[in-house]
Amino acid sequence: MKVEQIYTGCLAEAAYYIESDGEAAIIDPLRESKPYIQRADRDNAQIKYVFETHFHADFVSGHIELANKTGATIIFGPTAKPAYAAHIAEDGEVFKVGKVSIKVLHTPGHTMESSCYLLSDENGKEVGLFSGDTLFINDVGRPDLAQHVIAELTQEKLAGHLYDSLRNKIMPLSDDIIVYPNHGAGSACGKNMSKETTDTLGHQKKVNYALDVNLSKEQFVKEVLTGLVPPPGYFPYNVLMNLKGYESLDKVIDRGGKALNVREFEVALHETSALLLDTRKAEDFALGFIPGAINIGLDGQFASWVGTLIPDLKQPVLLISDKGKEEEAVLRMARVGYDNCIGFLEGGFDAWKKAGKETETVETITAEAFAELHNTQTGIAVIDVRKKSEYDSEHIIDAENMPLDFLNNYMAQINPDKTYYIHCAGGYRSMVAISILKARGYTHLINITGGFEAIKATSKVNISQYVCPTTLL
Repeated sequence: MKVEQIYTGCLAEAAYYIESDGEAAIIDPLRESKPYIQRADRDNAQIKYVFETHFHADFVSGHIELANKTGATIIFGPTAKPAYAAHIAEDGEVFKVGKVSIKVLHTPGHTMESSCYLLSDENGKEVGLFSGDTLFINDVGRPDLAQHVIAELTQEKLAGHLYDSLRNKIMPLSDDIIVYPNHGAGSACGKNMSKETTDTLGHQKKVNYALDVNLSKEQFVKEVLTGLVPPPGYFPYNVLMNLKGYESLDKVIDRGGKALNVREFEVALHETSALLLDTRKAEDFALGFIPGAINIGLDGQFASWVGTLIPDLKQPVLLISDKGKEEEAVLRMARVGYDNCIGFLEGGFDAWKKAGKETETVETITAEAFAELHNTQTGIAVIDVRKKSEYDSEHIIDAENMPLDFLNNYMAQINPDKTYYIHCAGGYRSMVAISILKARGYTHLINITGGFEAIKATSKVNISQYVCPTTLL
């Protein structure tokens, strides 16, 4: 028996490959089917099943294409109603993969169809739990997403179901079982996941707040709902794509992989009102970019930021990328349902510049120079685009917190005639924010290179730090 986790950091997503005696199963695959097919081919194995733990909100699953290309059967847990051929399993139903077996545990809470898959080895010993978004390492799935698709499913109702699922289906299992979740740290499907992507169930029972045996249902509901921020706007649309089906990825890549020379690129831009998406690194974007372009670098959590910041999944997109990175950008957008890329600029930004076209730059300042300025001038305006939780932990005194996720909500607070120094943790998000603001007409923006970590390292700027309250006895 082989069990492999196939982890994709861009989405903090874990798919799984299980093989035994020439048969294989895939759990929660990403949209591209090729890597899973190649993996099975290396073992001379036939993919028999594609197991889906639920209708995913944060990515478009590859279950449909994988089934079409391999003949595998798609498996969902009870209550799922996909608009395509799939086997809807009963709670407790067992599936054989070679000499091992996989048992369905219906665990509603994250969504109503959410199910975990319990793996037993050749000797019948239960060894692994593929927990989807029901149980993460040090966290559980947020129970507020399904209500964005089905109104009557309130987050309180779902949280109550999750409490019951954890206690009735998962916590009674053996402590030595390995937990294999669908996500790790960085995913918006939970609140505070660990960077670890597997653990024993026994250890999770000790450290995961949601598995505390002393928590009442009421306490659990309150705890699991506290601190949730609104999910990215693309989530409900990905759920519907996973439920109803979607266009072939091959067609999406063919369309998006069309090379356009500078003249063709300009024509396409004017005819379609496409969004210009520059996927180069922040430091390269700062040195020069096409006016109006938004910078979301491939070197960060590209797909999730695309989904968070581009509200319309059907928005036509034109790419500016480093040479050879164009198909990767199209693929990673398609993973979150952005299928309308209509081409890329052949030769990238250099071709645009050589053609004598208009360009812009982003003014930058080093953390050291900013520290000197901050200490010698009063009234400097600083915008911190990190998450509120990061800001609350520690921040530059007098800096304004405008999280990148919700930047549109803060536009009215930004004075177009005022100069702002903008930072995030390391420099990725601040450049994204500046590119968006520049596209909206804001011009007096200066990026602090290296972000908060570099500023803090200078030891020259006053930092406000969160102090944990203590109880006086």
